[in-house]
Amino acid sequence: MAFSAGGDSGGPMAEINVTPLVDVMLVLLIIFMITAPLMSHKVEIVLPEAMLETKPDDSDRPVTVAIKEDGDIYLNDELVDMEVLRSKLAVEAQKKPQPQVDVRADATTRYRIVQSAVKTAKEVGIRRVGFVATPEH
Repeated sequence: MAFSAGGDSGGPMAEINVTPLVDVMLVLLIIFMITAPLMSHKVEIVLPEAMLETKPDDSDRPVTVAIKEDGDIYLNDELVDMEVLRSKLAVEAQKKPQPQVDVRADATTRYRIVQSAVKTAKEVGIRRVGFVATPEH
């Protein structure tokens, strides 16, 4: 009665050789054991904490222009018409630093309404106009 060891048939070996994997893991373990003490700082210091003299204002917040499907235009959640939008954006254009204008519109809003709002912003001197959209799923 003879038993086959599996490798005598001359075919491909069906077992996974884990010896190289163990060797690599041991080398990584040794490297991490050597470098871990080097990661800690030997000298303990207390870093200063920043104290703000004044609170930052809302000047870096963008101006939001929302346009509904029926053509209603809202500037920072306030219903305005195109002339009021022009005058308020002209005031915003004079600020230093100039805020960004974010345009949000319904998916079914006519493009000419959005285009006229963006054109108005550019005409009064707004340099940064962006569009807000929801990400695709």
